[in-house]
Amino acid sequence: NEQNTTAILFNWFKLGFEPFGEHAVNSSWVAVQELERLGLGEAVDLYVCEMPVEYQAVQSLLPSLWKEHQPQLVVHVGVSGLATTVTLEQCGHNRGYKRLDNCSFCPASQCCMENGPDCINSVLDMDAVCKRVSDSDIGVAVSVSKDAGRYLCEYTYYTSLYLSHGRSAFVHVPPLGKPFSSQDLGRALQAIVQEMLNLLELDCSEEEHKEDKHCDHKHQYLHDQ
Repeated sequence: NEQNTTAILFNWFKLGFEPFGEHAVNSSWVAVQELERLGLGEAVDLYVCEMPVEYQAVQSLLPSLWKEHQPQLVVHVGVSGLATTVTLEQCGHNRGYKRLDNCSFCPASQCCMENGPDCINSVLDMDAVCKRVSDSDIGVAVSVSKDAGRYLCEYTYYTSLYLSHGRSAFVHVPPLGKPFSSQDLGRALQAIVQEMLNLLELDCSEEEHKEDKHCDHKHQYLHDQ
């Protein structure tokens, strides 16, 4: 049907992070693997990758992933020891990266992109995504944040937003069992990604109606803790 035809245009790969610090088991990677098991339907291509908690690896890996897959949207997932909800991050910041990574390294400039803007917002309205998921009553609390923590999660998010002209998203999840299980987190990610896809389809339909021509976001937009 028409909805499935539109959804085929959207290729996804979702990134979780490896263990770091006190997180011997990174719930973001566990949640992403659970989402991979659940799937997003035949109309959506899902690519999964575990990210190193290393600044330099992010700088080399993300551009290559974008080039290889040319996705319509990237959804990153990271763990936050402070989170008690599944948290949708609205934006990424360029400066303030002082904490050492898993290789005891941090950028000398303490920023992501030397000449990048101070803050980049996702093209997705995270408040709208949050409301839709909350209204679906999936049994997992969801909230929105504008501060992703100035470590590898936000560093990765900002880099991805910069590469995609805002066509990225970041989801922070709590540690396992605090309070959600891996199944809870996987189910929440599934609902969140599906709502993001719905919003992109709606945006595409509105653009198509407004300009009375085919809407192709892939050409329109070139440009964890």
